[in-house]
Amino acid sequence: MQVTAELQKSKKKKWFRELQEWVLSLTIAVVAALLIQNYAFAQTEVKNISMQRTLVEGQRLIEDKISYRFEHPSRGDIVIINGPESDKRLIKRVIGLPGDVLNFKDGHVYINGKMLEEPYVKGETYANGLAVPYTVPEGKVFVMGDNRENSQDSRVIGPIAMSSIEGRAVFRLWPLNKFGQLH
Repeated sequence: MQVTAELQKSKKKKWFRELQEWVLSLTIAVVAALLIQNYAFAQTEVKNISMQRTLVEGQRLIEDKISYRFEHPSRGDIVIINGPESDKRLIKRVIGLPGDVLNFKDGHVYINGKMLEEPYVKGETYANGLAVPYTVPEGKVFVMGDNRENSQDSRVIGPIAMSSIEGRAVFRLWPLNKFGQLH
């Protein structure tokens, strides 16, 4: 009798220990997933047409939230903006860096006097009321949508503070036929 009671007690301890291990493992997994989602990588969805030709509405992207903690955006980066410049999260391409002088002529963008090669652009690019030449202020970037004729971007909302850049779009998850790295 004592052996079976001890055996049952041992089984209960073993079961309780296994339950504790599962709870601990699941807790660690949930905390790690939340930390990664908030501070490292996140999934985001394209919700407008301003980046057409490169991105279309409904596509799902992976956003790198770490890189810009160690480096500044580069010209051509596709960034996610979440700041006071707009009441919506925006996805735009970095065109001008701090100190760059931008101008718009004959439907093209000129940076520091040289025409910017932009094979990704849909439509022609005009100043849309922005006084040019325009110098990008320190600590800010000038962003534009690839669908230049249908984009609320820095020509309208002004330059974007570095602190408003949430991350860089680096990978397309959906649709599967467009799966891969963004350029």
